[in-house]
Amino acid sequence: MTGLLTQEQLEDALREVGATRYHHLHPFQLRLQSGACSRGEVEAWALNRYLYQACIPQKDAIILARMDEAPLRREWRQRIIDHDGEREGEGGIAKWLKLTDDLGLDRETVMSGRLALPATKFAVNAYLSFVRDRSLLEAIASSLTELFSPMVIATRVSGMLANYDYVTKDTLAYFTARPVQAKRDSDFALDYVKTHARTPEQQRAVIGALEFKCSMLWAMLDALEHAYLYAKPWPDAFQASERGERQAAE
Repeated sequence: MTGLLTQEQLEDALREVGATRYHHLHPFQLRLQSGACSRGEVEAWALNRYLYQACIPQKDAIILARMDEAPLRREWRQRIIDHDGEREGEGGIAKWLKLTDDLGLDRETVMSGRLALPATKFAVNAYLSFVRDRSLLEAIASSLTELFSPMVIATRVSGMLANYDYVTKDTLAYFTARPVQAKRDSDFALDYVKTHARTPEQQRAVIGALEFKCSMLWAMLDALEHAYLYAKPWPDAFQASERGERQAAE
């Protein structure tokens, strides 16, 4: 793009990023929701994904601290509450830990992040650096993957419940509230981006920010697929259990 897009054209361009680059197209994601993953792969996915889930309120706190306007801060802080909860045991992170608990993973080990793949750690740190170092407009635009998450969540939940007998609705409780929350948050962020990206340069920047976020999520799945399907994980990372492999084979 060289000229200034209308707000509608900008929205179309952002949605095209999701249609072509969001991780709903990734082979590992397709295997996960179709029942093709071993239990060890499901465990590895949940453990590594925790590191990303845990960084979300940190990311939002960085963005919040950069906002000069109180109304904007009031709107944005709900995201932190959604993930951290108002008290211990509430919020999205606690629900993700319910998922890893149900998979038999040690909670302290999961929370420490020490068994996450190096690429997972690099990706999460890159995301935090992005929202800290780029413009506020780009930081907000990077959150627009939430435009596309509801469609992935529905497919992921139905597929995992149908294909993994060790997964229950309670196990996947994290995903229950996310479609409504993601719709609320993405509506707000999309309106902000469309309103404040007023030059071709700014519009290119927000499209690039969303592409970056998609690439970050894609890279995490690339690492999982390589480590647990085609090669082997980093020596200090989570090793898929023989128990999980045997159950998958059965």
